[in-house]
Amino acid sequence: MFAITAARIDKDDPLSGLASGERPDPVAPDGWTTVTVKAAALNHHDLWSLRGVGLSADRLPMVLGCDAAGIDEDGREVIVHSVIGDPDAGGGDETRDPRRSLLSEVHDGTLAEKVAVPRRNLVPKPPELSFEEAACLPTAWLTAYRMLFEKAGLEPGSTLLVQGAGGGVAGALIRLASTVGHRVYATSRSEDKRDRAVRLGAHAAVPTGERLPEKVDAVFDTVGQATWAHSVRSLRPGGRIVTCGATSGDAPSAELTRVFFLQLSVVGSTMGTRDQLVRLAEFCARTGVRPEIDRVLPLARAAEGFAAMAAGELFGKVVLTV
Repeated sequence: MFAITAARIDKDDPLSGLASGERPDPVAPDGWTTVTVKAAALNHHDLWSLRGVGLSADRLPMVLGCDAAGIDEDGREVIVHSVIGDPDAGGGDETRDPRRSLLSEVHDGTLAEKVAVPRRNLVPKPPELSFEEAACLPTAWLTAYRMLFEKAGLEPGSTLLVQGAGGGVAGALIRLASTVGHRVYATSRSEDKRDRAVRLGAHAAVPTGERLPEKVDAVFDTVGQATWAHSVRSLRPGGRIVTCGATSGDAPSAELTRVFFLQLSVVGSTMGTRDQLVRLAEFCARTGVRPEIDRVLPLARAAEGFAAMAAGELFGKVVLTV
């Protein structure tokens, strides 16, 4: 089968480790099955893998990719849940299994003509969603769904801030939160991305670090060190920061005085469960909300999508069709 792989690790030049070509078809062990991939989406996780984060050199070559939609062995249209973990070990939640991994960390990923996954990781694809749209959901959109609907503790009509409007999780948060009636502020260093955030549904978008017109009930921060002080200072008393990443660094000043004096909360969130992916797909089908897709490329041109992602030229997902 044709596949896109990490052939070597290079922290400084991750794209140099990208390779494409023929790989053996996957073999599904007991309890697993094979999916014929119709569409797969890129994530920054794929770039981190090429830098050696979560992927060690002794596992190479590794087929990259977390997200996919396709056809299972019984001919059903499915979405692949990318978390490989034991729900029993996590108290019913596979994302809390300390041994969990994402596809392309221990097991070959989705940037290929076929992928092998545990049977329970398959979710029905609603017919209302195209394969390209469905392929965008399992990582960035599922992460956003959990942050917004499980972790944030928001009431209807709340006010919130999304840091870094150009990111995949951030864009999903803007679309989901505005759809259910929250007032959304967004930040970005790029004027174009601020304009696009407003088109996604944001009430307003401001330059990164600029004071908001009002304090908010919750802040969603995937950036970390570069935005942390602004996130803390944007909250109302009793507000909450929900964080799922730290792309700019994970050691900001904690602002503890402000945290305890204003009784703020900081909540971590990672990915989402299989059941949440089912609900997310149904939410998109019923509401008409769709992931923002920046570009669609054939799998053979995956390197173009990786280059655009590395350069920060995207607003939305890169989808690769097979």
